[in-house]
Amino acid sequence: MRRLVVLGLVAAFGVGMAAPANATFGPVLPTLSRNLVSYYDFEHPVRGNTALEQDRGRSGTALQLINGGADMRVRDGVSGRNSLQLKQINPATAGNDDWKAGLYSDTGVPTLKAFNGARQASILGWVKMTGQNPAPNSNSAAPDDLYGAIGLAGVLTGDSNGHAVRALLELIQVDGELKLVALARRLDGGGSQTFAASEDWRSLLPQNEWVFLAATFDFDTGAMALYRNGKPLTGRYVTPGDPWKLEGEPEPDLASATDPRGIKIGGSYPQNTREGNACNCRMDSLMFLDRAAHPWEVRLQHLWASRTP
Repeated sequence: MRRLVVLGLVAAFGVGMAAPANATFGPVLPTLSRNLVSYYDFEHPVRGNTALEQDRGRSGTALQLINGGADMRVRDGVSGRNSLQLKQINPATAGNDDWKAGLYSDTGVPTLKAFNGARQASILGWVKMTGQNPAPNSNSAAPDDLYGAIGLAGVLTGDSNGHAVRALLELIQVDGELKLVALARRLDGGGSQTFAASEDWRSLLPQNEWVFLAATFDFDTGAMALYRNGKPLTGRYVTPGDPWKLEGEPEPDLASATDPRGIKIGGSYPQNTREGNACNCRMDSLMFLDRAAHPWEVRLQHLWASRTP
């Protein structure tokens, strides 16, 4: 049934191609499957350790459900039964108990080598805001201080301390206003570029509503894009000049030739040494690709995943 649906959708959008012969019946658009480095649907705990989530992508990078373990899987899925609940536990305490997800290795994660020297990348997934965002800053003594960002999902750099990223989908402060952004750093230790959506983040991510978000990154051309429910968002590049150092030789421009130190979801520091940018939200069907998804693919993936199997 899904194969017939995708063929019909491709024809309807006029992109001039059919689904490949090996199209599956899963929730991932067949044209994206080859570049699907990591995919987490929160339906597949690792056997013998339910605090780990299996990677349904090609890398096999198990994801840690940090602090909440199996209880973080809740019956509120988009394409399946479950989604991942992320939340702040003790807002007034500088501890390490926030529910977040990810993995970290200070020597790099070899299974994420697809992002070593990558030319492009994409992050896609479903998000539902379920509590106060931005969350209270547990690292501040001021009771009214809030975090300046809401952590969604990102791939860390090869020299990250658990915060710095190679590619990130998040909400951050831009000129004093919280914005939905795609943010990336081509070179380890180098400058980052941010593409910020123009629309108010609260209208993009209403409380208690599932929204499909996507961010794409091209380290060679410097292009980034954001999508909501399959449609591109208007926005602007925040940092002037050439923060990715794209001018001059060599060509093409690639990300640093280092394995990422991990993935962070729902906040920073997946090694659980510090709290930062907590997200009171749920996420589902998180996808990390080693190429930039085409606009038509983002559009079709939204429709593809929205349909029941």
